[in-house]
Amino acid sequence: MKLVAPLTAFGRDDLPLAGGKGANLGELARKGWPVPGGFVVTTDAYGLVAEGHGTRAYFEQVELPGELREAIAAAYAELGGGPVAVRSSATAEDLPGAAFAGQQDTYLNIVGEQAVLDAVRRCWGSLWTDRAVAYRARLGIDDSEVRIAVVVQSMVEADLAGVMFTANPVTGDRGQIVVDASSGLGEAVVSGLVTPDHYVISDKGVEFAPGRREVVIRSTAGGGVTHESGTGTPERLPDRAVKELALLGKEVAAHFGRPQDIEWAYAGGRVQLLQARPMTALPPPPVGELNPIQRRLCGMLLEYLPVRPYPIDVTTWIPYGPVGLMGRVTAGFGVRGLFEGFLREEDGVVYRIVPPSPRPSFAMLAAPFTVLSKARRYDPARWTDDPRFRAYLAEVKELAGRDLAAMAWPELVRLPRKALALVSPMADLRLDYLPGTGLALVRLKVALRLRGLGDFFGDLLHGARTRTADANDALQRLAEVAERTGALDGEPRPAEFEEALRAFLAEYGHRETSSPILVTTPTWEDAPETVLDLIKVLAGGPSGEKEEDDALERLLGHPRLRARGRARLRRRVAAARAGVAFREDSHFYFMMPQPVVRRSLLELGRRLCGVDVLERPEDVFHLRLEELESIADVTAMRPQHRERLRDTVRARAARREELSGVRLLDPGAVYPVQETGDALVSGAPASGGVVSGPVKVIREPAEFAKLESGDVLVCPYTNPSWTPLFQRAAAVVVDAGGAASHAAIVAREYGIPAVMGTGRATAVLEDGQIVTVNGDTGQVTRTS
Repeated sequence: MKLVAPLTAFGRDDLPLAGGKGANLGELARKGWPVPGGFVVTTDAYGLVAEGHGTRAYFEQVELPGELREAIAAAYAELGGGPVAVRSSATAEDLPGAAFAGQQDTYLNIVGEQAVLDAVRRCWGSLWTDRAVAYRARLGIDDSEVRIAVVVQSMVEADLAGVMFTANPVTGDRGQIVVDASSGLGEAVVSGLVTPDHYVISDKGVEFAPGRREVVIRSTAGGGVTHESGTGTPERLPDRAVKELALLGKEVAAHFGRPQDIEWAYAGGRVQLLQARPMTALPPPPVGELNPIQRRLCGMLLEYLPVRPYPIDVTTWIPYGPVGLMGRVTAGFGVRGLFEGFLREEDGVVYRIVPPSPRPSFAMLAAPFTVLSKARRYDPARWTDDPRFRAYLAEVKELAGRDLAAMAWPELVRLPRKALALVSPMADLRLDYLPGTGLALVRLKVALRLRGLGDFFGDLLHGARTRTADANDALQRLAEVAERTGALDGEPRPAEFEEALRAFLAEYGHRETSSPILVTTPTWEDAPETVLDLIKVLAGGPSGEKEEDDALERLLGHPRLRARGRARLRRRVAAARAGVAFREDSHFYFMMPQPVVRRSLLELGRRLCGVDVLERPEDVFHLRLEELESIADVTAMRPQHRERLRDTVRARAARREELSGVRLLDPGAVYPVQETGDALVSGAPASGGVVSGPVKVIREPAEFAKLESGDVLVCPYTNPSWTPLFQRAAAVVVDAGGAASHAAIVAREYGIPAVMGTGRATAVLEDGQIVTVNGDTGQVTRTS
């Protein structure tokens, strides 16, 4: 049992014994970087004293065993017996995903053997403050598995001190080093007591912004520190010290293999490193300037990924679902890389979206002939008669009807991949029938333009009958049942409504609530509260039918058309509408295996809970499909295998929690902020008209019920599940998307103004704010 040892005795592999801070500092010291001398009171020492106790009061009063007191006293004497800094070093801190910054205590300028012993005990006790316990609970870290070491270092009487980030913490730029500095001890900077001097160091030079030095913290002669008013002439770091810091930062980051958050001190003309830990919540590196194709693709991805994918998403529905389908379709026509490799992972968690870089292949040369051949052979109006489609529906129904709870583990663990395999025939159908869709749309547009009637094109497509329209009509009827029976007045709900709700979910329950490309987000059937919220929005209002302007009748009655031309145009419109319906309906049916995959994964999660691998069934989402498939028999797992999976889930959950406020992609790169003049926000005009009304920000389906008739719907994205909201909204303003995205199309169908691709509307506009939405100019202004 090692109770106390010099700092240089530890390296980063010694975290269980020295804690995060001690292991990192020991690594720096052993490699020769300038680190003040010190020693570590190990987690073995903590365990010797703790004896299963876990309260702060216990550690503040407990006596240390004689051998431990003597070891600490000897190490302190060897250090010189002067002022020291005593810092907590927990085993769970300073890890990627669990920074624990400020969760445990640090004591500065501790003088004397007894004071050092007292500070060590207080550091141990800080593991059990309400704040620290709550933080661990939020990250799912078991209290019984956390221990704490204590680092004791010679005190550095700093002239200047502060923090250095080896990547820009705001922009994520790995080519910049950011240094914050102020006079005296660095605690003033770390704790936010001062506005520090700010340096941004890059290949372009050094940018400097002076601070205000509101407070200066200095050591006192007898121990402890004092806070002084920051008066006098500010002292700036010498240029050579700035260069030395930047060089040290680059070296340390390279050694640890990731950007670092480093505390430093400058005293007597010398830079010293006091602490180093991985930077947390660091944004992805800037993507740079995007070309028009990348901007369009990234706009689609921002719509499809309103939440961060889990590892199980990356290994199931993303490669096999709509994204995989689009990649397969485009590759079939000679374009590769459109939807491949756009997600990057760190520590097993999706960290960023990388703009796709599509590239042509030789198959593109044959694409025109392939398109024409398929368009002649496969008529979108008759796609549901295709034997492949009928076989697909039968297979999905059979798989969805299986009793998962009755399955043995080997059969159950094969089910997700079996459900994913069902998707392939639908991809084939898309490949075959989309050319006919495209050709029909092109023919109609050309025919209208040749007659000078191009303005009719968009309105004519609105007449297509789709499964989405069917779902919306069924939802409206369900709302009418709810209103008539009083189903929304409270529990229990009337039997008539419950029966109607069950029938609705049986037909449409596989629809996604937030993303069509993730398996982890619930469907309507998984989250019926989403449907109930939509019903609340619809109940009590007008029928909400789409604006019908008899575009076809107006077209056929146009004086420029002759009788023969009318018949030809009628066929062209019918073919184009059939193509639109195919595109929409094939997605509707394509999504049917997703709930099967999701339910099978949750059943696997429930069984892993039963053997103490997971705490909740949903924790299975932190695992990859191949990791689940590596389990031959859940009841016969080896302890090492269970522990490895537990650690994997815990680490990925912590990393995901850390990234909760970090965007996968900066919307500003996709939708650059425009000069708005008097406008609050601006974007792409997507549906014409000018309307004023109160803002209602809806960020997720759980907030659907907030929307009231006449509100301006402001949201980060939409998908078909959001369509009923358009029946009550006066206008729609969306962070992502363009004129061809779902929200824009639906807004045009309902005749309400829409502004897309604002990039920041949900951050700028506030509930209740009265605004005017101009769908012709793409501007949202304050209503006076």
